Amino acid sequence: MADTTNATPALNLVAIDIARYWNYVLLETAAGKLHRFKMGNTAVDYDRLIGFLQSLSGPCRVGIEPTGDYHRPIAYRLLMAGFEVVGINSVAVARYRDAMFNSWDKNDPKDAAVILEMLRRQAYQRYVDPMVAGTHDLQEIAKTYYQVSRARTKAQNSLINHGLPLYFPEMHRYWATTRNEWFIRFLIGFPTPAHVRSLSQEAFVLAAWDLVGRKVNKQAKLEEIWEIAGSSAALPHAPDSLAVEMFRVTLKRYQELNQLRASIEERAEQVLAGNEAFEHLKTLPGVGPVIALTILAEAGDVKRFAHHRQFLKYCGFDLAKQQSGNQRGREQLSKRGNARLRLAFWLAGAGAVRMRENSFRDKYERYIKADPKNADLRRKALTAVAAKMARVAYSIVKTNQPYRQFFEQALPSGSIPHSVAVGAHATP
Repeated sequence: MADTTNATPALNLVAIDIARYWNYVLLETAAGKLHRFKMGNTAVDYDRLIGFLQSLSGPCRVGIEPTGDYHRPIAYRLLMAGFEVVGINSVAVARYRDAMFNSWDKNDPKDAAVILEMLRRQAYQRYVDPMVAGTHDLQEIAKTYYQVSRARTKAQNSLINHGLPLYFPEMHRYWATTRNEWFIRFLIGFPTPAHVRSLSQEAFVLAAWDLVGRKVNKQAKLEEIWEIAGSSAALPHAPDSLAVEMFRVTLKRYQELNQLRASIEERAEQVLAGNEAFEHLKTLPGVGPVIALTILAEAGDVKRFAHHRQFLKYCGFDLAKQQSGNQRGREQLSKRGNARLRLAFWLAGAGAVRMRENSFRDKYERYIKADPKNADLRRKALTAVAAKMARVAYSIVKTNQPYRQFFEQALPSGSIPHSVAVGAHATP
């Protein structure tokens, strides 16, 4: 971000404060004349604004403060019309507004004035439109997957914390993973102990045989469930009660969301088949198809970042601290970047440290070596691993090379210790 008081006099500066229904526009022509007006978020008003800007002499630079997704349609229309569009950081607008008006309160005319002043000082960021950059489809897949996962997690919590304790508490011991498809199929067929004990052991094993999938000792597991159902602590629900019917509704909803999540994952693989950056990112420990998709969708063109520190700042992994006089605050993550990217790298790092023999796990273990049981230290270690994951992902995409393991050092005997046997390309 540039910050200088020298404005370009030949430019027409256009500040737009974005809102849901109405946008407030403050325009300063190259001659210094100001225009103020409101416009709606409609195609007619967009065309009217574009026509007015095209009638001005000289190029236009349009500054917007991204607000949800309400800025996307007007920014796209302006870019397609050939205008330069730049983004103004929301935090910078708030801080500058406080200093400019000596007040914390805000309104649309004030915000537009602040945006215009920041345009004059060239304190803006490059705006990357997903439609123009070609990442819109990827973003929609990633965001839809995120929404489906949130809904699935909500249904899962309802099953674990509400459904199972009431209807079949002993079945919770068999909940091993969120992709435990047989578990849901079984409960849809046998939601309560009464459904299990309504059959003899032999008849129950035969009826439930295809529900539990492939097991090492399926016979023993089903017989164990039948025995457990005989002394269950569940509430005495009648098999045909309305409560059991509602429990089955939740189970089927969870099953549908699992299937939808799997179909989105498959669709993402199809869309990105042959994408070199996607394939290279999946070579990173802890990075699967969904995380690789999220990185590509949210980061956009990674090559626009000249240095990995810029990418870390974009992700919100840069350190910040408050300081006043001799008093200095503790350094911590700014968390002012892309939250989805930060979450993706955090999940990837958490997965990598659970794997064997990679540099991310080695970094994590070295970080917590002083006090392995300290929860706060482990959290900091995971943060450091996530930041390293972001640096390596940046290098992989920018150099267009996969993550590859290499031996960092060898013992005098020539053998290589497993704890330091894995690494990644150095980040440029």
